[in-house]
Amino acid sequence: MRYFIVLFRSFFFYILIAVVYRFMGKREIGELSIMDFIVSIFIAELAAIAIENYKDSMFLSIIPIVVLVALQLVVSHLSLKNEKARNMIDGEPSMIINRGKINFKEMLKQRYNLDDLLTQLRAKSIKSIEEVDYAILETSGKLSVFKKDDDKQRTYPLPVILDGKVQEDVLIQIQKDRKWLDQTLQEEGYELDDIFYGFYQRKKLFLIRKENIK
Repeated sequence: MRYFIVLFRSFFFYILIAVVYRFMGKREIGELSIMDFIVSIFIAELAAIAIENYKDSMFLSIIPIVVLVALQLVVSHLSLKNEKARNMIDGEPSMIINRGKINFKEMLKQRYNLDDLLTQLRAKSIKSIEEVDYAILETSGKLSVFKKDDDKQRTYPLPVILDGKVQEDVLIQIQKDRKWLDQTLQEEGYELDDIFYGFYQRKKLFLIRKENIK
């Protein structure tokens, strides 16, 4: 009888966790942030406990799982709406290579060594650091790399405005200043607070207004 109970619970929590992750969104599967990773460990541990302790009620594990999912959805919504909350929860991307130069200070801050950098570059078929223009360590731990060949034509977008906030470091990268940005916005008839996302690509600024994402 107990074997049947364990089998049933295993199947039940397999279905439950699959539904939970579909409900939480694809991001939970594709690239976990620190908070996502913590929630995932808790859910897996609660499911394992429920299967092992087959004499206890399943609700002792189901209730905490539901609470964790609800908490994660609240946190995700908060981080989506508030930049400060997002930076506090998920952290901020780190510029590891800037204009072909390694930022050793940032690497030390992130406890990210040279072997980690070279390993991730090789995974992207990059033979040498000299090929890289920019390398950004994302909050998920993945390394986003932009090669110098791409930079010649500006084939990749650089975020100048995020949630109405100017990215000063990006302005420096594209050799522009706030005066140029203000003038460009004025020509388009927009205020900075109107912009949700603005990116620079092929020597042109593209803007997405907040009203367009509602």
